[in-house]
Amino acid sequence: MNKKYFFLLILILTGEITFCVAQEKVLYKKIDSTELFLEIYKPSTQNESKLYPAMVFFFGGGWINGNRSHFINQAKYFSKRGMVCLLVDYRTESLNNTTPIESLKDAKSAIRYIRNSAMSFQIDSSKIIASGGSAGGHLAAGTALIKDYNEDTDNLSIDCTPNALVLFNPVIDNGPGGYGYERIGENYKKFSPLHNIKKEAPPTILLLGTNDKLIPVETGQYYKKVMEKVGSRCDLILYEGEGHGFFNYRNFNYYKKTLTDVDKFLISLGYLENEPNVNIE
Repeated sequence: MNKKYFFLLILILTGEITFCVAQEKVLYKKIDSTELFLEIYKPSTQNESKLYPAMVFFFGGGWINGNRSHFINQAKYFSKRGMVCLLVDYRTESLNNTTPIESLKDAKSAIRYIRNSAMSFQIDSSKIIASGGSAGGHLAAGTALIKDYNEDTDNLSIDCTPNALVLFNPVIDNGPGGYGYERIGENYKKFSPLHNIKKEAPPTILLLGTNDKLIPVETGQYYKKVMEKVGSRCDLILYEGEGHGFFNYRNFNYYKKTLTDVDKFLISLGYLENEPNVNIE
């Protein structure tokens, strides 16, 4: 064997070099003729007996549009860092003529499916992180905080509460004056994460631009205050002058900054080890 490739193989086998591999889609839910899939990215590893933390991504789009590829770059990065990452389909108004409530039901179904299938995915079921941007951030938070809105076909004995939350400019207030109230109405009392924060809410990082026209800084600050009041950790990081969606790949500088901040948060929880040794690309 060529020496160059021999040493490359040794580095991969010893874990000094890892790369992510997209698995084929996995069907996690079927509603009538609608099929919903997970797209899975796992670190390339020879350690078949090891379990890894999982990061579950919900795309943004106001519960109206969008698709699971939204967070593909973040998923690839964290896969290289040694996590199993899952990009989630859920029903939207434009594609399925559904409401935000069906989107939330799907998000909760996805977490239940992942937790129930954890061993087959080499996932540590005690280290499942839900993440999302904008309305996807609402869904991630909703899996942790919202008691109602479960699919009739779900096994409710399987806990849909993730162990940590990573929220990119999330829709967290659906009350009067908040995003989505005109669609949710008085259901906000059961649907809005801000109005359902409870004791033992998962540790959370919330990333928000100071010029976000949809999610005011004051909302993020109040969310942090309520989280800390019930004894839960909430790291609020503000990015000066940035608007809604600032974390997306096209805004590469802030894409990198947010990945670095999330990485540090996950290290602090013990979900990742050491400092990042992979390039952000």
